[in-house]
Amino acid sequence: MRTLLFAGLIALVANTGCHQANKSASKDTLVDTTLTTDSIFNLVEKQTFEYFWDGAEPHSGLARERYHVDGDYPEHDQNVVTTGGSGFGIMSILVGIERGYITRQQGFERLSHIADFLEKADRFHGAWPHWIYGETGKVKPFGQKDNGGDLVETAFMMQGLLCVRQYFANGNEQEKALSAKINKLWEEVEWSWYRNGKNILYWHWSPTYEWQMNFAVTGYNECLIMYVLAASSPTYSIPAEVYHEGWAKGGKIRDSVNAYGYTLKLHHNYARELGGPLFWAHYSYLGLDPHGLKDKYADYWEHNVNQVLIDRAWCIENPKHFKGYGADSWGLTASYSVSGYAAHAPGKETDLGVISPTAALSSMPYTPEYSKQAMVHWYKNYEGKLFGKYGFYDAFSETDHWYPQKYLAIDQGPEVVMMENYRSALLWKLFMSCPEVQGGLKKLGFESPYIK
Repeated sequence: MRTLLFAGLIALVANTGCHQANKSASKDTLVDTTLTTDSIFNLVEKQTFEYFWDGAEPHSGLARERYHVDGDYPEHDQNVVTTGGSGFGIMSILVGIERGYITRQQGFERLSHIADFLEKADRFHGAWPHWIYGETGKVKPFGQKDNGGDLVETAFMMQGLLCVRQYFANGNEQEKALSAKINKLWEEVEWSWYRNGKNILYWHWSPTYEWQMNFAVTGYNECLIMYVLAASSPTYSIPAEVYHEGWAKGGKIRDSVNAYGYTLKLHHNYARELGGPLFWAHYSYLGLDPHGLKDKYADYWEHNVNQVLIDRAWCIENPKHFKGYGADSWGLTASYSVSGYAAHAPGKETDLGVISPTAALSSMPYTPEYSKQAMVHWYKNYEGKLFGKYGFYDAFSETDHWYPQKYLAIDQGPEVVMMENYRSALLWKLFMSCPEVQGGLKKLGFESPYIK
């Protein structure tokens, strides 16, 4: 749905010790300005993981869509869980096990509980909705006609679940049973149903409105993972022409646009000149390793690095003269905004003066030194205004003196996963070890070091 929001925006216009710490704006967090870069990295990763552990919705174990420190929820949605953000959170729990934040048994028990919930929750031809009531498992409509299956959010969820399946596949009998349950959920997603009889995948299907949302998903945006998983499905697979004719638009996805000396070889929807919000370089690649990932349209590592570098270069140039932008404070993506929510991106209409820390932190594998530079600056130089118990808050604007103590799951999750992928490639190795994924990529014409 971030793509829909971006289109609309275009159309409208580890534990570390504390020494002498400075008290932050949040009552429950201390900021220690003497920490080293590595210590800050460890702290950020651990505290952000806690969003999905300590901060999870208690009945389902899944990720709350949002968390507001002040407890003010105008839509009364504090216990609504998000399918995509929960997929990212599931991956974060695996990070927590590997980093020793929780034990393997604790992680297994939470993930088993989550799998049980997902098995009973509303599904529509195997696909979960965008939002689910955590207490009941029933769909919460994202919009009037968006009250059924959301295939993109389901793809983000399944990306995480397949990592869990692989993680526990060779464990004890209980762990193997969890892997088998996840495998059943995987096999029950009817990817091919969402073709609506055409050589393209549709984002939504509703039991009451059927295909009226009418959102056929073409590239390029954050949705590549959906096509990869649909091609990889052992039960409801799509043929290669759905990818090439639908996602790749019969080859029209190809492009060659230069900005700040960096070239984008894919046509970015609604953002051709400057690449759009940075979550497009994150969501599909939390499990799908872009290293050496190529098809006849792009080299995805090169492409993602270039999108991040364009975003940073725009913030350094800062043509709209927003306060606080620069080499050590950059990153535009979908997040909370001064007035609601917006898909921030380079561009005169889409840059609203709001920096979203997830943009730089989730780019850690692509631009590690630049991402660390921003991370340290935000942690040390804002007197705690940007950092709370679940890591960096979602967004801020120095221009508007706006520092809300709010979090969104869809932004916190990629931080943990991509920081860990930078360190150990944990989630990349797990996801890419799936034989079905290797087969699906091969079917679509991809090259990857993982394809046997």
